[in-house]
Amino acid sequence: MQQALLPLPKAQIFVSNDTLLLEEGSVLPQVRISYTTQGSLNADQSNVVWVFHALTGNAKPTEWWPGLFGTHAVIDIERDFVICANVLGSCYGTTGPKDFNFPLITIRDIVSGHQLLRKKLGIERIKLGIGGSLGGQQLLEWAVQEPTLFENINLIATNAVHSPWGIAFNEAQRMALDNTDSAKGLAAARAIALLSYRHYNTFESKQKDEDGRWDYFSASSYQRYQGSKLQKRFTSESYYCLSKAMDSHNIGRHDVSIKDALSQIQSKTMVVGIDTDVLFPVEEQKLLSEHIPNAQLTIIKSNYGHDGFLVETKQLNRFFNTYFYDKK
Repeated sequence: MQQALLPLPKAQIFVSNDTLLLEEGSVLPQVRISYTTQGSLNADQSNVVWVFHALTGNAKPTEWWPGLFGTHAVIDIERDFVICANVLGSCYGTTGPKDFNFPLITIRDIVSGHQLLRKKLGIERIKLGIGGSLGGQQLLEWAVQEPTLFENINLIATNAVHSPWGIAFNEAQRMALDNTDSAKGLAAARAIALLSYRHYNTFESKQKDEDGRWDYFSASSYQRYQGSKLQKRFTSESYYCLSKAMDSHNIGRHDVSIKDALSQIQSKTMVVGIDTDVLFPVEEQKLLSEHIPNAQLTIIKSNYGHDGFLVETKQLNRFFNTYFYDKK
């Protein structure tokens, strides 16, 4: 049962003075990480849940994924110790492109930041890792790097390597950022992205006009509204940086095939696809489930396309409790 007024956690800041070598060869002399924790860590660290946010998310998962928190939900802060870190390259307190002339970062570099935080917090084991989209890419990369760290992982609407289709969508958004002023470019980029996050059915059911109008369509105003919303809470620099990081995602990049990399994962794994997802189609989740040794594939039905991973929390909770806790 979802909790009615779940409190938003207060962000904390960790500053690591250890240099961080990035995959492309640059060095960050210092790394600042904004993160939150909720709940209490038990003595044997058997209740750690690490939540990974998507491209424009932050370190407060109860704000953008509230349906996954509650007494009978995926995450229960009365039972679990929940960690969520704002990713490297973002604009919510973690080191990002507003700080200096920022280099290219990859999903592996983002995971390196998470590993610094894990060591700082003294976490030796994680009961559950959960993430969708870019959050799932981070989780998958980390589970490949440290196969015994996570007892369970929940990979939602994500992939092993970012597709040419996904890269093309991201490039179109960066072209909007390149060719207009910062605020207008970010709004245009968001409008482009929304077409890949949603589905024909979403707009048909939510934005269809029935009054025979010839202009000022609901779908048009909705696109502008969503662009304006992102303008108020995100930066063009971080959007550009993190879309590039998403493009970089490839767990088989260095001397190992994707299938061999997936075969290293030892966690009990639930892979979730969305039947209307055009950005991360179900074929990509099938690949994960076929080559991760202890994995099960579940397909969510949704009219919301890729954004179904944020919307369809009732289905996620039901599938999760059945698979991980054997609760019907």
